[in-house]
Amino acid sequence: MSIYTQMIGKLTTPEVMGQFSWLYGNREGQMLAQLNRHKTVLIRHEKQFDAEGPVWLISAPGRVEIGGNHTDHNHGRVLAAAANLDTLAAVSPRDDMIVNVFSEGHAPQSVDLSGLDPVAEEAGTSAAMIRGVAAGMQAEGHAIGGFDAVMTSTVASGSGLSSSAAYEVLIAAIFDRLYGNSNMDFVTQAKIGQRAENVYFGKPSGLLDQMASAAGGLVTVDFCCDEPDVQPIAYDFAAKDFALVVVATGGSHADLTSDYAAIPAEMKQVAAHFGKQYLREVMPDVFFADLRALYGKVPDRALLRAMHFFRENERVLRQVDALRRDDLWAFLWEIKESGRSSFEYLQNVWCKPGDQSLSLALCMAEELLGEEGSWRIHGGGFAGTTLNFVPIARLDRFVTAMDDVFGCGASHVLDIRPVGAHTLQIEP
Repeated sequence: MSIYTQMIGKLTTPEVMGQFSWLYGNREGQMLAQLNRHKTVLIRHEKQFDAEGPVWLISAPGRVEIGGNHTDHNHGRVLAAAANLDTLAAVSPRDDMIVNVFSEGHAPQSVDLSGLDPVAEEAGTSAAMIRGVAAGMQAEGHAIGGFDAVMTSTVASGSGLSSSAAYEVLIAAIFDRLYGNSNMDFVTQAKIGQRAENVYFGKPSGLLDQMASAAGGLVTVDFCCDEPDVQPIAYDFAAKDFALVVVATGGSHADLTSDYAAIPAEMKQVAAHFGKQYLREVMPDVFFADLRALYGKVPDRALLRAMHFFRENERVLRQVDALRRDDLWAFLWEIKESGRSSFEYLQNVWCKPGDQSLSLALCMAEELLGEEGSWRIHGGGFAGTTLNFVPIARLDRFVTAMDDVFGCGASHVLDIRPVGAHTLQIEP
């Protein structure tokens, strides 16, 4: 009996189904969907590679940014969570330095890890992420080697849930599983992923996305120093009859890199006025006291974005405090205030007058939820998704209304995944 037949046969055991429940939640149809996903990647791996040795099922989650919009890149605070949407791989080791990845919906990738310097032609591709993560692993003293993988993902590219961070964290977890002891700490894992995205892929992201994916659960992170302070938050929104819903409006991220890059650049421009590199190093009262001197020396939008940073950084503390006090309504109010600040001061809801789909989604959420829920821009902004906290009693109406405008499946009802990268435990 092949290893594939053995593994597929064990997917329906109580032990494995319990892991599915833990990772993905128990919403209707979830168990069957995960059983089919895991079975499919194993079948595809057998067809493509027919490995004789061990095959592993490894996944890494997308992330939800709950508080701290565009604060991480200036060493601020965030509140974030791993989502129960993930990138899943069936993977086996090789005896050389070649990485082969067959990812559903994408062209096959083959990367030779005998050279780990950035390759200009790979910028913006998954090959760049693979090479960048491998380079980071090696630089941190971790072993690397080739592997054959078949992947599938429910973290769609452009969904606003950071498919890139899920991919980077997954690649690091694969190297660690195949050539290490699966003992890499999640902070190192996240930093390796961010460097791969910044230096190899070519996107100037902060550390929030990779950290939330790698850490798992609901966490608050303070990026004030080289070693981020990550604290878990125990809160069950479902137990309060609320659902987290992200709405993908269908806007394209194409040609928006400069818009994203302008936000940290303008914040740092303000910091430079005070002789600092990051806004977190500037005291808010010093900034506000010096506004007259700043006005005219830096762009007005940079001042507004700095104001957003200072207020958002403090807002995260109030959000965390509200959850720890179990004051859900105070928390929901702070979420709406975060959204208002992003819209008015950070100005990352739209950049092209002809495409204001995110603005429309936010306005619709206000109409549909009123005082009963909350809504805000999610993640980087300009295109992508909104984040909504929706009472279960209004969930069907909310999803129907959003999907009616933005297309079937635009709304994703999420659960918080309790762990970051995970290897499915299947006993031989």
